[in-house]
Amino acid sequence: MKCIFPSLALAGLLTTPALAQSIKRSDYPIQAVSFTKVKLADNFWLPRLKTNTDVTIPASFQRCEATNRVKNFEMAAARQGKFATIFPFDDTDIYKTIEGASYSLKLYPDEKLDEYMDALIQKVAAAQEPDGYLYTARTIDPAHPHEWAGPERWVKERELSHELYNSGHLYEAAVAHYEATGKKNLLSIALKNADLVCSVFGPGKRGVAPGHEIVEMGLVKLYRVTGKPEYLSTAKFFLEERGKYKGYDPKSPDAWKNGSYWQDHKPVVEQREAEGHAVRAEYLYSAMADVAALTGDQKLLAAVDSIWQNMVSKKLYVTGGTGAVPGGERFGGNYELPNTTAYNETCASVANVYWNQRMFQLHGDSKYVDVMEKVLYNGLISGVGLDGKSFFYSNAMQIKNSTSFPQTEPQRAGWFDCSCCPTNMARLMPSLPGYVYAQKGNDVYANLFISGTTDLKVGTKAVRITQQNNYPWQGDLKFTVSPAATTDFNLLVRLPGWAQGEAIPSDLYRFATPATEKISITVNGKPVQYTTRQGYAVLPRKWRRGDVVEVKLPMDVRQVVANPKVQDNLGRVALQRGPVVYCAEWKDNNGKASNLIVPAATSFTTRYQPAELNGIMQLQATVPAVQVDAANNSISTTRQTLTAIPYYAWANRGKGEMVVWFPQQITDVDLVSRQPKEVTVGK
Repeated sequence: MKCIFPSLALAGLLTTPALAQSIKRSDYPIQAVSFTKVKLADNFWLPRLKTNTDVTIPASFQRCEATNRVKNFEMAAARQGKFATIFPFDDTDIYKTIEGASYSLKLYPDEKLDEYMDALIQKVAAAQEPDGYLYTARTIDPAHPHEWAGPERWVKERELSHELYNSGHLYEAAVAHYEATGKKNLLSIALKNADLVCSVFGPGKRGVAPGHEIVEMGLVKLYRVTGKPEYLSTAKFFLEERGKYKGYDPKSPDAWKNGSYWQDHKPVVEQREAEGHAVRAEYLYSAMADVAALTGDQKLLAAVDSIWQNMVSKKLYVTGGTGAVPGGERFGGNYELPNTTAYNETCASVANVYWNQRMFQLHGDSKYVDVMEKVLYNGLISGVGLDGKSFFYSNAMQIKNSTSFPQTEPQRAGWFDCSCCPTNMARLMPSLPGYVYAQKGNDVYANLFISGTTDLKVGTKAVRITQQNNYPWQGDLKFTVSPAATTDFNLLVRLPGWAQGEAIPSDLYRFATPATEKISITVNGKPVQYTTRQGYAVLPRKWRRGDVVEVKLPMDVRQVVANPKVQDNLGRVALQRGPVVYCAEWKDNNGKASNLIVPAATSFTTRYQPAELNGIMQLQATVPAVQVDAANNSISTTRQTLTAIPYYAWANRGKGEMVVWFPQQITDVDLVSRQPKEVTVGK
């Protein structure tokens, strides 16, 4: 393959589309329709994206200023001062916020924001060393670098320094900024750094398995923009370096000394389980999918397929959260999914979205989008408050008044010493338009049910698709197809597993009773018979302007039962309606939530509450509630109304009890909590 150097693309001599056509290479069989081609008009997501633009991103930039993250770059440019924050990866909070702001500019053009980013990018450029190295924790004072950094470049990259982690987030931000604005100021910085990385690491050069993965994903993105093969080969090299290090103690119970914490315990092609720090792991698995797609590496593909199956069948919370264990922020053992000590880092949900999108693009199966949807509507957006400026680092599954667990957050905070989660949310939210549609030749996939329009091409013909719905509260979906001229293609509409009696694409969770309604589809008002392919309704047609597809999804309230191997959920049920998982919170339930019982025969009513929690579908039922009379040393039950709200909306009205998994009988009510050992958590 002839090398196309990035300087050609950056000089404007070769545009990105032309570049893509000039390179013969493997790639994902299915391509996402770019976020630049999708315009949202959605009642559920658009207000959240507007809040992200108006509140989250400005607050993030302001907090980067106030906490001296920006000052670190200024001191690095001056080559004097003392590193002014806690962690050497604090640089990435600026990169991630720039990435989110770049996506946001496509949704909401803002000249002042654009100018602010350009000024910030100038500071980043000034902090970069002449050879491309960019790491303020060393550059400010090379003779006295951060204690995690080591005396020389890269010597602690495997364990602590996060030098390549910083680079990876820089690359991701640079590509988003370039695609959103067309500007090359940040991209030039990223390419200079990537060229240094490629010159240092590789066969016959320095080798390392990056301690906190993401540089691999970032290098792949730079490869896609430039076509420079060194970026892809270096990403692959970093994957192949895993499992070579012999300095870990495999018998140590301490996750920090066990190679599995870094996913470095065995070669990636031999890994078969989701292990170690969940965020690092899911960034790694995303990169494995990228490299497998771009190189055709079948061993890598088999490994990432097996890891995904392990995660979704044994290590996924009902809300889509991952990383059950606070110590090391890591995946636990198979079926280790505790409630009172659940960790579920918000960053892990962000990474899980990236991973499942890539798995879908590899295989075209709706099960990956089903998992991604579960994460998006539950475990992801629970991580940010409705105000847009308060955040969970971890996402609890149960809060009790009687017990205070040191690793469980009962309320959100505005910022953290390690603020990876707020800035990760800032970048993920406005990228959402890029997850709605995908395409493979004449197949157009409708993956997420979000109102808005997309403009794409089938062959050489322009096609506009408009979605109209009130999802996730109602299951009536409408797609209006308007090609510029009559066009043959297949519209593939995802048939969610939850709408067909499948709680999750594994036996980890199941619905307690069979579904009573089925999905129906009409085209121009007439029922159609359709074939299915990998979870999609395939609608082949010679499409004409104004053709209308309507899909009706059943929206019953369903009780969810966990696999009996999940010990914490024996005798308990969770509640789900559509893609949304529910919880009970103290505010609606007489000041408690842990005393509520949901028998199998419980019948729920639903009511939309526009003034509650920015508009929610509320569930209610009359259920038994346990009452403890401490004075008389007695326990009794009474009938009361259980009110459930979407899990994502909890902790927006003060601090108190919350529960996701409800006991079905009085014998399963846990009235006494045990205090676990205190653990230290953090990145």
